[in-house]
Amino acid sequence: MNLALATIPGDPEHPNEDWLGACLPASGSGGALVALDGVTPPRSGTGCSHGVPWFVARLGGRLVELSASRRDLTLGEILSDSISDTADSHRQTCDLSHVRTPQATVVLARWDRSRVEYLVLSDSVLLLRTPAGGVRAVRDDSLDRLPPGVRSSVAATDALRNADGGFFTAAADPAVSERAVTGEVPRAEVQALAALTDGASRWRDAFAAGDWVDCMDVLRTEGPQGLLARVRELERAEPCGRTRRGKVHDDATAAYAEL
Repeated sequence: MNLALATIPGDPEHPNEDWLGACLPASGSGGALVALDGVTPPRSGTGCSHGVPWFVARLGGRLVELSASRRDLTLGEILSDSISDTADSHRQTCDLSHVRTPQATVVLARWDRSRVEYLVLSDSVLLLRTPAGGVRAVRDDSLDRLPPGVRSSVAATDALRNADGGFFTAAADPAVSERAVTGEVPRAEVQALAALTDGASRWRDAFAAGDWVDCMDVLRTEGPQGLLARVRELERAEPCGRTRRGKVHDDATAAYAEL
């Protein structure tokens, strides 16, 4: 079993809003991986006094705990319970109905001797590599299906945030677990897996530096830190002032596991 994790902030002067966690049982026969990408709050606030880093740490920690201890629960049930528990921890002090209450994208994977389970919510990505070398990308494309021009407007995007006809993130409503992309594949069909927040998947999505097979090759040979270094190099080479989704650099997180 080979597991490597890496994350770097978009701005060293601000907290990293991504979060990574993993667990490997002592038996060595299974494990779980969690990657969260916290949604950067607007300057006008979120109705919460704690902030996004606090939120992703609470949610991520609960996801890891339940993934390891409750094998009887589906990943959707684990996400739902984790959102509920996190919401309960600050609903008495914060306005959880605020459209920008702290929230995050989710990648959750769990494996044992027989299968690999997965859950993806919003625009992070899970990659599954077969023993033959093929790579499958598991994605929630709801953001990509928003009407043209919506993503360039904060107000228009917020109107569709966690709303029917829009897109969903892990915030305060446990029912969003039903909106996630979920499934499972036989363990024998997965040689390795990777989780990328959109700050890391820029390597393929924004810069077209290679396809997903190439991305997994970089992760295998250079590790997650190598992939993130490549992303930063590409960002620095951009023409002055040009940004991706409003940010020159984003928090970037990658995890790679050879099963």
